[in-house]
Amino acid sequence: MTRILVVDDEPQILRALRINLKSRTYDVETVANGVDALASAARRLPDAVLLDLGLPDMDGVEVILGLRGWTTVPIVVLSGRTDPQEKIHALDAGADDFVTKPFAMEELLARLRAVIRRHQQANAGATGAETSSVRLGSCDIDLVAHSVARGGDPVRLTRTEWALLEVLLRHPGQLVSTSRLLADVWGNSHTGEAGYLRFHMARLRRKLEDDPQNPRHLMTEYGTGYRFVP
Repeated sequence: MTRILVVDDEPQILRALRINLKSRTYDVETVANGVDALASAARRLPDAVLLDLGLPDMDGVEVILGLRGWTTVPIVVLSGRTDPQEKIHALDAGADDFVTKPFAMEELLARLRAVIRRHQQANAGATGAETSSVRLGSCDIDLVAHSVARGGDPVRLTRTEWALLEVLLRHPGQLVSTSRLLADVWGNSHTGEAGYLRFHMARLRRKLEDDPQNPRHLMTEYGTGYRFVP
């Protein structure tokens, strides 16, 4: 049975999540502060964590950092904070997704399933050969050969476009923050220059999306980052 650790100091949210998760056959443990969250995870590692940022004893980002020191367990942040920088901070600390309160229960459960599925697939493939072939719309992408073909015709990407695309493709479905993409592709000295990303993402969409004005795969999460949707 899939075990979920829910960390929130609002009793009504804990109750609602416990009821909804248990009704879908999840094994659920709820705690109301960061210290108990870290202790619970250490005693018995959950399959995923639903984590509020505004905890009474520490910021939720500290919990993320504490977990990321020793485990890759999927973490979905639940928070009423709407400042994009708060989201970016949590994602850069190691959260897998960010859901803003108030949230629709079905959307939250779908995102929870998605992060668990990605984690399981990553673990299943950890000891096998690396998957190099990715399908993006009508394009076939080979990450090892650094080649793209659309209907058999080659599509040329610059070195920067390749670097950006590779980060996104290696995190399918996951929200990757603007600052992380800038650091990974251009280095830490460019983390405040989001214009680089907008320019190169537009070029990638023109080359790879079937309808660049209405992209289906290289998606913008406004004010936060970007996401590759398979």
